[in-house]
Amino acid sequence: MAERRVNVGWAEGLHARPASIFVRAATASGIPVTIAKADGNPVNAASMLAVLGLGAQGGEEIVLTSDAEGAEVALDRLAKLVAEGLEELPETV
Repeated sequence: MAERRVNVGWAEGLHARPASIFVRAATASGIPVTIAKADGNPVNAASMLAVLGLGAQGGEEIVLTSDAEGAEVALDRLAKLVAEGLEELPETV
């Protein structure tokens, strides 16, 4: 299983717009990905309600995981998106 631990780069955390950007990227990856707080239960990264329900704050560590083929590359892209707090989807996602 591939895993990435990353701190949330958006000051407001994974709320509203940042969560929407993240969920679209997770969906676009084409593989099943889960997201969790470092000490929490994993949820579907492609579900807006699940991601919002995490309540992940800016600077808080999250864990991204997947056991699908191509997971390493997909998780690297998602981790970069989260860590840098990008305001739009990069073309590489």
